[in-house]
Amino acid sequence: MVNNLTETLAALPALSSLFSRLGKLLQPGQTFYPYIRSNSKLPMQFSHFIFCCALFLLSAAPPPPSGIWGTDKGSIHFQSKAPLEVIRADSRHLRGLVNTNNQTFAFSVKMNTLEGFNSPLQQEHFNENYMESDRFPEATFSGKIIETIDFSKSGNLAVRAKGKLNIHGIEQERIIKVSLIIQADKIGFSSDFSVPLSDHNIRIPKIVHQKIAEEVAVHVEGQLQPR
Repeated sequence: MVNNLTETLAALPALSSLFSRLGKLLQPGQTFYPYIRSNSKLPMQFSHFIFCCALFLLSAAPPPPSGIWGTDKGSIHFQSKAPLEVIRADSRHLRGLVNTNNQTFAFSVKMNTLEGFNSPLQQEHFNENYMESDRFPEATFSGKIIETIDFSKSGNLAVRAKGKLNIHGIEQERIIKVSLIIQADKIGFSSDFSVPLSDHNIRIPKIVHQKIAEEVAVHVEGQLQPR
């Protein structure tokens, strides 16, 4: 038995070329096993072994990619730089999906996940008075990448994302520049853009006008994984 096992193991390197030859000899609709049994002079045990290996290789092959990549842990940072005060806040709950087949995307973040600010009271005013987070709980951006991208090739790319940016219940069409780092198992993304508060009907009381900027700087980044 030891000798048979040794001989079998020694024959393993030849399996790859054998399967290649079998693939060329098979007729349409014909399977590996009948061909091996009818044409091979190998012992029956080894023929069974080859057939089992073929089944294993076929079952172990990864399924075709769906083209859907996503994240639940992207980050978003915003900064309001006014004459009398600088306000910063962050969230690590940016969610998003990208379909690499048709280059569409959809991202969202819950406004109440933003943290930081200069005081708890300021965060409360942000959610209750300015963003009205109970009425408009999410900010979203969805659309399509303008440039045609070959996502099967690794590399760094600068692209433009065109879509609808919805903040405070007001939708605006935007084209936002995005940096992509494409790798075999992940896609990194980052972007910097600004949001004029007036575009989304976010009103700032005159009493705090010098403390809140009319235009907010936004930075987003994250890594997409295959779904």
